[in-house]
Amino acid sequence: MIFKRVIVFLLFINFVFDKISAQNLPTPNRLRCDLLLHTDATSIAGLYTKLKIAEIKNPLGKYDYAKIITTNPVFYWESDTTCKKQSACRILVASSKNFLESNKADLWDSKKLIQTRSQSTYNGKILETGKVYFWKVQYWNENDQSSFFSKTSSFIVSPSDATEPFSHHSLQADLQLAEKILRKKDGSYFLDFGKAAFAQLKFTLTSLVTDSIWIEAAEALESPQTILRNSGNIRYSKQGLRVKKGTHQYTLTWPTNVKRNSRNPILMPDAIGEVFPFRYLSILNFKGTIDKNNITRKMIYYPFDDQASHFHSSDSVLNQVWDLCKYSIKATSFSGYYVDGDRERVPYEADALINQLSHYAVDAEFSMARRSMAFLLFHPTWPTEWSLQNVLLAWNDYLYTGNDAFLKMYYTELQKKILIPLAAKNGLISTTAKKQEDDFLESIHMMKDFDGKHGLKDIVDWPQKGSFIGDEKEYGGETDGFVYTDYNSVVNAFYYRTLLLMQKIALVLNKEADANSYQLKANELYQSFQRVFRNEKTGLIKDGDTTQHSSLHANMFALCFGLVQDQDREKVINFIKTRKMACSVYGTQFLLDALYDAGEDAYALSLMTATTQRSWYNMIRFGSTISMEAWDKLYKPNLDLNHAWGAAPANIIVRKLMGIEPISPGGDTIQIKPQPGNLGFATLTTTTLKGKVKVHFKRTASKDSYEMTIPGSVSANILLPIASSKSMVWMDGKKQIVKPLNGFVVFNNVKAGKHNWQIQ
Repeated sequence: MIFKRVIVFLLFINFVFDKISAQNLPTPNRLRCDLLLHTDATSIAGLYTKLKIAEIKNPLGKYDYAKIITTNPVFYWESDTTCKKQSACRILVASSKNFLESNKADLWDSKKLIQTRSQSTYNGKILETGKVYFWKVQYWNENDQSSFFSKTSSFIVSPSDATEPFSHHSLQADLQLAEKILRKKDGSYFLDFGKAAFAQLKFTLTSLVTDSIWIEAAEALESPQTILRNSGNIRYSKQGLRVKKGTHQYTLTWPTNVKRNSRNPILMPDAIGEVFPFRYLSILNFKGTIDKNNITRKMIYYPFDDQASHFHSSDSVLNQVWDLCKYSIKATSFSGYYVDGDRERVPYEADALINQLSHYAVDAEFSMARRSMAFLLFHPTWPTEWSLQNVLLAWNDYLYTGNDAFLKMYYTELQKKILIPLAAKNGLISTTAKKQEDDFLESIHMMKDFDGKHGLKDIVDWPQKGSFIGDEKEYGGETDGFVYTDYNSVVNAFYYRTLLLMQKIALVLNKEADANSYQLKANELYQSFQRVFRNEKTGLIKDGDTTQHSSLHANMFALCFGLVQDQDREKVINFIKTRKMACSVYGTQFLLDALYDAGEDAYALSLMTATTQRSWYNMIRFGSTISMEAWDKLYKPNLDLNHAWGAAPANIIVRKLMGIEPISPGGDTIQIKPQPGNLGFATLTTTTLKGKVKVHFKRTASKDSYEMTIPGSVSANILLPIASSKSMVWMDGKKQIVKPLNGFVVFNNVKAGKHNWQIQ
């Protein structure tokens, strides 16, 4: 009896101590296990249930849930903005929720870990697959004040899978009703769901007779209330459905796409089933009455937080472009991988790079990128530059997550993707001047594709060829008349960038000898690039080693990757401006990156807000609600309307226009460098692993105002554009002594919380 009283007393003292020591610091929130949110949620066929994984007797049965594919998961959390800098944390992991209720742990009690990062790797007793585990966390701030413990979260360790090395979510579904329904004069029904989605269809129909009806599904319209049929790869489907007299439920089954399946696409999981992209429906020959409640569209996508980001500005076109591109990232996530659209459903490295950066910008989600990256290492595509982009993808993953798991697991594979065996004595690489031997191709997992081709080929941009020119285009295709030679300046610009990044990756993994080697190769390549590709007369970058032609692509990639000499920057930038949008939707990722990094924010903004045929607004005008594969059918007759590689503004608006980028791995330190162009105002919310970053600015003739919210335990380097060294600057109401640098006033190491600036 006395023993029990002692235990109760000790628990009470522990509870009181926790209350006192917390000193009202808010609890950690948005807990992640191995980068995944909501790991305790369950679903069936994509639809969430009310049950948590701990409430299910057999979690490995019919339910889907987050797949934690490791016995040493990494835990993440967000702290409140009152925490300027985390100084320590404590994590409890238990086999039962009951332990955690009394702040006990039978598997791992990390005790007070002295660390500034709000993430930590599990280091307790061995976890078993198929079992539910519980965890919670508390943190200490810079003043050694502790928070309360977080709410308890749970997860299941899933069996290892050689094809799925990283933790990931199961697909999610939303049930949607049509926004509009119309009965036409011919008796058919027309339905509009507002936006296209990869989806399935369910019906509850009351028919007067037993008969067959026809159902048409499509992405686009030929004219108002008339579906577009048989227009290349713009999706259209017509199927029959046998309906019985009376009220019954029906599910439409999409037919197998034999041509696509012959090209080894990403297949939909059996638990979900096949999907088809459509916005519009037409129902013919139905004898009865239909309202919008009778038909349900089941949209399939990778879990997506619509509230994770928001953008609005003084430019209505830019707002529409943002909405288009943000939704594109959600809608095209239907397979759980970054694929190139519905025509092939194949991951491509270039698509994945734009997907990755845009996904990070509009929703703090990192597991889908990792799945795609791991897949692409062993299922490469044929363009030379896209092999090199594997390294860009890997570095972005580390920079945004602060987690080196991918780098450690695939370092040797990334080394192969640099293509060093294709280098000549001067350091430049070529796919034609030096034979691509079979052992080299096997080392990068390059096999014959579905067209029987074998080996890498330089791409520059896509499509390379095309006959249509017109008022907005000087050359056919999307390469601005690029002249292909043995040694290609675009390929070698990418090669230079990968060498620099591999040097950084090697340092992260403590491989100093490799890092030195990559740095030496990059230095050698830089010098060779200048000798071979720089036009001494014009200062421009030539397409190749045996041509004098200079294209937009040769110059924008060189500018983007730091290969333009200071003395030539103005000439190169002026030349780039003369070429306008002479690249594909893919190329704009690098064009806009280069322009913003060069301080050409007004011109970059003019490209994103253009209403010409070669613009994002043209996609909207065309009628697409997901970014398109090309600017218009004129430039790519077989384009599709569901291609996320056309969604570059989703990340450009966040990373460059509003200027929010991680500086240190995991975003412990970020940069905020707004480049407003001619915008009068703009407001943005984007979510990082640390929490939400908010930036708002308003500019008038007499004053510029900025408001920013920095997440807890994050510091920011703020760079604000300033018109004159004589301008007066106030920060949080206090006048500042400033020395502008390159047109910006700089505030380093700004701590978490809400801050404001006035410049006049």
